[in-house]
Amino acid sequence: MLTGLTLFEPQPDPRELPGVFPSPFDELGPHALARRAAELLQAELRAGFLAPGLPSSTLDGPEGGKMFGVLVVREPGGCLGFLRAFSGMLAGRWLLPGFVPPLFDAEARALIESPGEAEVKALIARAEVFQSSSELAALRTALAEQASRHAGEREALRLRHEANRRERQSRRAELMVSSLSEEGRRAALHELDQRSRGDKAEKRRSDAAWEAERQALAPKLARLERRGRALDRLRHMFSRALMRRLHDTYDVPNARGEFRPLRSLYVPREPPSGAADCAGPKLLAQAFAQGLQPVALAEFWWGAPPSSGGRITGAFYAACRDKCGPLLPFMLDGLPVSPPRVFSPPARAPGELSIVHEDPWLVVIDKPGGLLSVPGKDEAAGADSILSRLRARYPNATGPLLVHRLDLDTSGLLVAALDSRTHAALQRQFLHRDVHKRYVAWVEGTVQADEGVIDFPMRVDLSDRPRQIHDPVHGKAATTRWRVLERRGTRTRVAFFPLTGRTHQLRVHAAHPLGLGAPIVGDRLYGHEDARLFLHAEALTFTHPQTGERVSFARPAPF
Repeated sequence: MLTGLTLFEPQPDPRELPGVFPSPFDELGPHALARRAAELLQAELRAGFLAPGLPSSTLDGPEGGKMFGVLVVREPGGCLGFLRAFSGMLAGRWLLPGFVPPLFDAEARALIESPGEAEVKALIARAEVFQSSSELAALRTALAEQASRHAGEREALRLRHEANRRERQSRRAELMVSSLSEEGRRAALHELDQRSRGDKAEKRRSDAAWEAERQALAPKLARLERRGRALDRLRHMFSRALMRRLHDTYDVPNARGEFRPLRSLYVPREPPSGAADCAGPKLLAQAFAQGLQPVALAEFWWGAPPSSGGRITGAFYAACRDKCGPLLPFMLDGLPVSPPRVFSPPARAPGELSIVHEDPWLVVIDKPGGLLSVPGKDEAAGADSILSRLRARYPNATGPLLVHRLDLDTSGLLVAALDSRTHAALQRQFLHRDVHKRYVAWVEGTVQADEGVIDFPMRVDLSDRPRQIHDPVHGKAATTRWRVLERRGTRTRVAFFPLTGRTHQLRVHAAHPLGLGAPIVGDRLYGHEDARLFLHAEALTFTHPQTGERVSFARPAPF
């Protein structure tokens, strides 16, 4: 048997095979035969086996889970089996029994990586020693104390001068009505002007003294901090040079038997960190090396989700565009490959608009799941959506204008304005959080607490749009209150009360470990596909812009 190859038992029927190799960027899930191979690997992981002496529970630890992949292949004798791989390193190792090796030249990498990493660590240690030096700490402390003292002295001087100014103003007013002679009044006013000029001169002298005192310390600190930044730049430059040398140890093959250096596939930019270390490229390279014909590929996540979220155990994911976008098309050159299937809404969602409320200024709709709120960016302006149907219903209105949106798969209440003034007034209410919304959902898993608040920042995953991720540095605030309504089997019915309106907020807050850790049932982005997404906007309360009355609308979930 060829190394690392697991043969199917029984062998698949020829009718189960794809006609051509399915695109690894297919958004609608892997081919059924690749899914079968992945489920065999998942069964081993579920049983606790990863490698000798390495239980699969390792993936639930602090380092988190891992992306795994399987490649269905045909061996020269015609039998079908599959290879298995993991992305990057697993438990600090590139090689594990039963999994394909990495794509790089191990000997060449060893000659570069160990001394290179030692140098990087030495530079990091040098920078840390510098940042913790007593001289730098003392200067920073002295400058901070000085700035604090100067601020206090500056404020005391300002208050004293302000009191002097008020006293002079009062004295001037008294002089204007006093019985002093004109000459005496001029002398008194001149004396007040001299005092005013004296305060200004005192402020100039104080500013000069403070600046001189600051200049005794600030340039010394600036010089030291420039040295610190220079150390950081040196480490960064060395790390980039080291990464280029490591990338030069990868010689990427394709189905035609050709090879290209990894870096040449990403020109004019450099390969991102981890390029060619994903499961897909490893699997294809090993298949070509062993003379195996690739048939179908599947990649899935297993173990604890990454800190940013967006991955769940057992869920399948398309190849990443950032790392594998330039790489896999070259590797597959020479194989017939189907174009990637991309999720798109139906040309026409079933049913007519369900109008909950209608008046001369606004309309409230109960949106069905599977209907866009507005036409997508790649859709024609007349593509089926709530907005296009409203425009057909109100052809003479200056609107209609949607005030907010629901995801394609989410059902429930939407409000649209029939004129621009109503639209602006309603948008202000959403902006100021004067609109109360209640959603209901079924989530996968038993939520232990009865209620709570989820609050962590989110942003779009730039390498995997439209997926959203947790990012404590660059994310925008996202807050949701929630309450358990029912627990049934392995699922929990939850009411969500979003206090902000970020894209996919409820879906991410449900799935992420910092939230409920239980994805919404049917969530194809953050969980597992089902018959539908079990998320419904069931209640909406706002102030009617025309009447000023507080109005509420509700439609129970269809599940």
